Amino acid sequence: MTIRDIARLSGCGVATVSRVLNNHPDVSEETRRKVMEVVVANGFQPNNNAKHLKQQTSASIAVIVKGTQNMLFADLVERIQALLREVGRDATVYYLDEDADEVAYAVQLCRERKPAGILFLGGDRQQFRQEFQEITIPCVLLTNIAGDLGFENLSSITTDDREASRQAVRFLAGRGHRHIGLLGGNWSCAQIGYSRFLGCLEACRELGLPFDGERQCEPCRYSLAEGYTAARRLLGRCPELTAIFAVSDVMAMGAIRALRDLGKRVPEDMSVMGYDGVAISDYLVPRLTTVRQNTQHLAERGVDVLLRNIERGCHPLHEVVPFQLITGESVASPA
Repeated sequence: MTIRDIARLSGCGVATVSRVLNNHPDVSEETRRKVMEVVVANGFQPNNNAKHLKQQTSASIAVIVKGTQNMLFADLVERIQALLREVGRDATVYYLDEDADEVAYAVQLCRERKPAGILFLGGDRQQFRQEFQEITIPCVLLTNIAGDLGFENLSSITTDDREASRQAVRFLAGRGHRHIGLLGGNWSCAQIGYSRFLGCLEACRELGLPFDGERQCEPCRYSLAEGYTAARRLLGRCPELTAIFAVSDVMAMGAIRALRDLGKRVPEDMSVMGYDGVAISDYLVPRLTTVRQNTQHLAERGVDVLLRNIERGCHPLHEVVPFQLITGESVASPA
């Protein structure tokens, strides 16, 4: 009898049976009872030698995270680890600086650690274009698109950042805001922030809103401190602004603190909108209005596509997952 036989007889998944046999806590008592009834009735004995050999020989999945303070990536990493654990795969997480060359790091990682596959969280498309040909194992890029790069071992799962940013600005305009500042990101055409910049620019042009990129945009890194200082620079240069659209929630949080220190209330004196929809944004005062990326869907599709490519050699896939505009309390009509 095998684990697959137990799964069939108990009506549970193979991953669930594996968790029961390995005494994982994240299994309901009812499920555990059904599995163990089959195990006892059939006198099943796990092959510990085979299990140990598999653990020694199976390569882990590398998760390369670009940026150390991005709350969205923290949520994604947690979900990815849980999903891989369910199917008996190990994940090793590597955190890089936001400006690091993640592809060069992955090339070195392949030489030294030989992972079975790589999940990239965030990435500079220019670095992939120049260096990725040295990587031969299956890879998935999450939160940026790679379909036009043409690599047979690179898939991508992302949100439509351009359209999401366009809708965010249209939402602010619908509340009466005509002078909107864009906070955060890197405006290189290979970066995620550039797509969000383009969406903002397109919405302003469609709506006839003034938009001077030199004055109304303030790039910064993905952190609370950077969002704070960048918001102060932006407002010092553009005092006429009535709303700030930050390209990540963590920057929006820093901006709200900066506004408070400048004696401005949110949203009475200044509206703030974020991007990502991280869990903590629901508990801010005021609750943050934001674009929510579907991290569960991103993680599930990323893991599924990567494992299919590792185990079956499937062709690369490039998918766009839906987003949701969340109306919180940080946006109001200008006074």
